[in-house]
Amino acid sequence: MSTTTAIMRIIRTYSDLLESDKGAAIALGNFDGVHRGHQTVISEMMEIAKSLGVSSAAMTFDPHPRRYFQADTPLFEMTPGGAKSRHIEALGTDIHYVMPFDPSFSSLEATKFIEDVLVDGLGARHIVAGYDFVFGKGRKGDVSLLEQGGAEHGFSVTIVPAVQAEDGTTYSSTVIRKHIQEGRPRETAELLGRAWEIEGEVMTGDQRGRQIGFPTANVDPGSYVMPALGVYAVWVGVTDGPDTVWHKAVVNVGRRPTFDGEGITVETHLFDFDDDLYGKILRVAFVEFIRPEMKFDGFEAIKAQIAADCVVAREILDAAARDDITTPRQIAEAGNER
Repeated sequence: MSTTTAIMRIIRTYSDLLESDKGAAIALGNFDGVHRGHQTVISEMMEIAKSLGVSSAAMTFDPHPRRYFQADTPLFEMTPGGAKSRHIEALGTDIHYVMPFDPSFSSLEATKFIEDVLVDGLGARHIVAGYDFVFGKGRKGDVSLLEQGGAEHGFSVTIVPAVQAEDGTTYSSTVIRKHIQEGRPRETAELLGRAWEIEGEVMTGDQRGRQIGFPTANVDPGSYVMPALGVYAVWVGVTDGPDTVWHKAVVNVGRRPTFDGEGITVETHLFDFDDDLYGKILRVAFVEFIRPEMKFDGFEAIKAQIAADCVVAREILDAAARDDITTPRQIAEAGNER
């Protein structure tokens, strides 16, 4: 299964741009997770871009400002690197401005961000931001300053209020991150509007899974926030260029206590799959938590438990084939397969 979308331009500077890369309507934010609240901000921007007859764009910052200022902070990003661009592109956005958050950029005063970046650099026609967006050195710029800057420099501004779920919960990266870290994939998916994924290259492991009859692909988790340790039912997308083919699978996220493992591993076992995955990029979409990580007394105990886990995972995924947010079809329709 695969779908295609228009190619989004990724631009990593605000200086010396082509005219075709300027004059857009721009949604501003870190957009970690690109959750339903972020999607509302971006959708509002896209409607405005359409009405103005200009390009649609989102601006984010890399690295995330929190990581820049707190380099030793534990991993927290839900959509690091290219994952964020893919989700933004899937919404139909024309341009993703990925601003390098370096010493020069981080030292821009709020008014200079407006003048140098938005006006002189990007020639913004319209700015859309969430109600709580802050910017500039010391986070001293807010949406009121954006509106003042627009009035002074000739761009218009739309501020999007807090977006809430039907139960009144505000869509929040902090809340979603907590669901991930505490092993609640379904609640995570409800707030994201899709299953949450870890994407990474398949690395060479220790081959223990193959030895006990359950070969696994060891996915490099990179800088993703780590979910609660344990076993999950997942869909695994095997990417090949622009295409992604989805497979039912089970994943263990953990330290492999039986073997005194160090560091956290993400080991996936794809059902009814026998191709070589080394070096490929996998997208592991979390559907449901099965059990916490456990320590076993040898290979036979592990083998029996993995077999039981696979039965449970298959049952979950067979049922999820009728679920609105966890199947590959719905992931695709939500814009996460291209």
